[in-house]
Amino acid sequence: MSVATVGYVSYKESVAKAFDAIDASARLAKESAILIKPNLVNADPHPVTTPAACCEAIIEYVSRCSRAEIIIAEGTGDASRETDAIFELLGYNKLASRLGISLVDLNAEPLRKLENRHCPMFPEMYLPEIAFNHFIISAPVLKAHSLANITGTLKNMMGFAPPKYY
Repeated sequence: MSVATVGYVSYKESVAKAFDAIDASARLAKESAILIKPNLVNADPHPVTTPAACCEAIIEYVSRCSRAEIIIAEGTGDASRETDAIFELLGYNKLASRLGISLVDLNAEPLRKLENRHCPMFPEMYLPEIAFNHFIISAPVLKAHSLANITGTLKNMMGFAPPKYY
């Protein structure tokens, strides 16, 4: 695993610098399907959620080095709004339309059941099938959280866990 730290100038410039620093283009060139997973926990703007401009910079970078199908996927945890509404409110529908990519509601995707009887907390885990056939790029928001000092990419994966089960 590679790690890069770059200063923020703009999403377009900083995302490209970070990806170049870890030689992401070589890996992305090998992929046929890429899923960008922002943090769209609710309809609040940045810094609570990932700005559409950040995902746009990721899409532009990926498109320069790969012919992969690119999608943006999220399963919001907002109790009062569905994922499609969050996409609309935060500008993701306009982005998807302009760039010709699909938006996917992870809460509505077909699921795969995984089992590990030795796991005391979640001996069964349901995850969207799409997670198993796409290269995943997590685009979290680095922020404080009530349950931890910071949140990042691991917590961002909570959007893959369908609320029906968790």
